[in-house]
Amino acid sequence: MDALKLWSLSSQPLKHLFRCASSTTTTTTTTTTTTTLRRPYSYSYYSSSYSRVVLRCCSSTTTTTTTTNAGVRNRRVSTSSSTSDRDAVRAIRLKKVEELRSKGLEPYAYGWERTHTANQLQDIYKHLADGEESKSEKDAVSVAGRIVARRAFGKLAFLTLRDDSGTIQLYCEKERLANDQFDQLKALVDIGDIVGVSGSIKRTEKGELSVYVDSFAILTKSLLPLPDKYHGLTDVDKRYRQRYVDMIANPEVADVFRKRAKIVSEIRRAVESFGFIEVETPVLQGAAGGAEARPFVTYHNSLGRDLYLRIATELHLKRMLVGGFEKVYEIGRIFRNEGISTRHNPEFTTIEMYEAYSDYESMIYMAEEIVTRCALAVHGNLTIDYQGVEIHLERPWRRETMHNLVKESTGIDFDELGNDLKVAKEVTLENLGGDLDYKGKSSLEACTSIGHLLNEVFEIVVEPKLLQPTFVLDYPIEISPLAKPHRRIAGLTERFELFICGRELANAFSELTDPTDQRGRLEEQVRQHNEKRAAAISKTESAEDKGKENDESYEVTLDDDFLTALEYGMPPASGMGLGIDRLVMLLTNSASIRDVIAFPVLKVQQ
Repeated sequence: MDALKLWSLSSQPLKHLFRCASSTTTTTTTTTTTTTLRRPYSYSYYSSSYSRVVLRCCSSTTTTTTTTNAGVRNRRVSTSSSTSDRDAVRAIRLKKVEELRSKGLEPYAYGWERTHTANQLQDIYKHLADGEESKSEKDAVSVAGRIVARRAFGKLAFLTLRDDSGTIQLYCEKERLANDQFDQLKALVDIGDIVGVSGSIKRTEKGELSVYVDSFAILTKSLLPLPDKYHGLTDVDKRYRQRYVDMIANPEVADVFRKRAKIVSEIRRAVESFGFIEVETPVLQGAAGGAEARPFVTYHNSLGRDLYLRIATELHLKRMLVGGFEKVYEIGRIFRNEGISTRHNPEFTTIEMYEAYSDYESMIYMAEEIVTRCALAVHGNLTIDYQGVEIHLERPWRRETMHNLVKESTGIDFDELGNDLKVAKEVTLENLGGDLDYKGKSSLEACTSIGHLLNEVFEIVVEPKLLQPTFVLDYPIEISPLAKPHRRIAGLTERFELFICGRELANAFSELTDPTDQRGRLEEQVRQHNEKRAAAISKTESAEDKGKENDESYEVTLDDDFLTALEYGMPPASGMGLGIDRLVMLLTNSASIRDVIAFPVLKVQQ
């Protein structure tokens, strides 16, 4: 049988690298790695009438394998083979770079004048009938993008070009291309290359709208192969580390970030339509305030002092109210040196907004307005699917107090328990003990007040059940140091949190403006933290826990300047923080926060 031709490779300088066999049977040896590639590389489409191309690449090291030895050894061979294939492809493509330059062609261009995007052409020429071509001068087009698929049949080649808007086919005919451009296309253009093409528009007999290519140029020569078209980039860790490859291999990933951009734009439009002004506050701060979280600490050489990456934008935005602004907001990056999970990332994005002369009721309306407007911008309706659960965003959303929700789910009425913490714990453990794991019981037993106990029961039992949009109202004062006391119920604050799909999406208060009360609460928060910190340090120094770092071992600082600002007078106000990453997760049906952050923080690769 005739040997198969590798039309996608420049064969002259590379003959020594490949032996092409017509048989589709692969033979395992102890010194070579055999790889079956679909023409010409992975990530392309092929005619079923073509035989497979077999490339046999000499391994850089000798590896012994047998068909009966599975497990670790086979995985080692697979990894070695993958690396060997990648290096071989890169070597081939570097040769092509040299060949292009030897022909006077620059493989890394300065630009390209294009007339249309792929999607624009699809829309403009949707009327074109099968087999019809637009030949007038006004139908001359120029497009640019990445080649993601290719096929060739003798003197005819089809390539699929993808740009930011979508894809379009390139119809390449040998007789139509000048000089030896067709041969160059077959020999030098690979999957992953970025090209510019000019030509007219035609629709093939099979109905595929195509650019009928008159000329082309390689704008960027890709040196590394893209993932397999049919398997994609499936290694989750690699997808996050090499998001740029993930977006090429999985176009729906890039679509998530387009939707994210649309959501952020819609949030801005929504709040600014109510007269809010966007401001910017410091990322580097002298005190990490506005939340209780472990901060990242850095050192400023010129100032000779430690600074903290902000854990919230709240306290500086309130300073803006003191300064005379009445409606302000900031979309900002927040940094917390804490755990990583599907819901938590060390850096994340929020919008915080503050409105003078209003209370937390106005922020309920703002939360509904922002979420529904974003849902309509992305989906066009208010019924969405999230991980198999149908979520209804039609307004108004449910509003209920934390006390009532806990009573509804557990039967425990904290209003009747009074202030006896010991009795409250006994009643709680008696009611929930059978359903709690060790961690849950320990959390309840560690609570230092009735308010902390109520919140702990809510988080363990109630929160996961709040699938449909629910405003949870009136939080205990012990866990709300920046919220105004409830005007009617002692021991509570005017605070709500919004939950959807069992996740907190927003947090809002009627803001505390009494500087004396605020100082007392923040000092008490620091005192309680320092007690926990001392206990944590003591535990860390014990023999069994030596070297381990406890979650409470960081230092909490008091923002004295914020307290000074309050003493100049801040108007009555409401404020809200809303997690943009979690909102994007909800509206893009993404299971993990890493799926909506383009480049999430990861462990160092071993």
